[in-house]
Amino acid sequence: MTPVNSPLSTAEARRETVLRSAVVVFARSGYLGTPITAVAEHAGISPAYVFKLFPSKEALFVATLDRCFHLVEAALIRGAQASTDQTPEGVVWAMGGAYAELISDRSLIMLQVHAQSAADVPEIGTALRKGLQRITTFVKSRSGASDEAVQRFMAYGQLCHLIVTAALDAEDAPWAQLLTSGFRHPPDVGSERP
Repeated sequence: MTPVNSPLSTAEARRETVLRSAVVVFARSGYLGTPITAVAEHAGISPAYVFKLFPSKEALFVATLDRCFHLVEAALIRGAQASTDQTPEGVVWAMGGAYAELISDRSLIMLQVHAQSAADVPEIGTALRKGLQRITTFVKSRSGASDEAVQRFMAYGQLCHLIVTAALDAEDAPWAQLLTSGFRHPPDVGSERP
């Protein structure tokens, strides 16, 4: 066991601080619009120390995106475990509700959106695909749902991102209601299935 005051524990604690700050800062201004100094300032750590932990902005963004997908998977696990209906449909439904709860904080959605917009950066594109693979594989294996149901789950997740980022659930127009019909977002996560 590592002593509490060891350099490793201090570095790991600072790494966690930087990653928490990076989620917020990258979500706000994206990969291209965020200098390392902004993440460092938010974390209360010098830019030099951030570079010691993450040798490049790409490495920091990739680690932040990995953290995002870890949090998504953890939410899906909690949702699946809490489901009273352990059929494939019930588990997928519960995972969707857990994801809706998780993204009530827009930072994780915006981080994914910014990752999509920067996917032409090779490291980011690879990390994005790896994260999507992780979530797709988990949903498939944990739920036992059909390929079509998993595809629908992932597609609905992307539409959910659009609804939240564009605030479509606040629109009364028929086109917006068509897109938002049946979607669960806090505070009405417990609504009936579509």
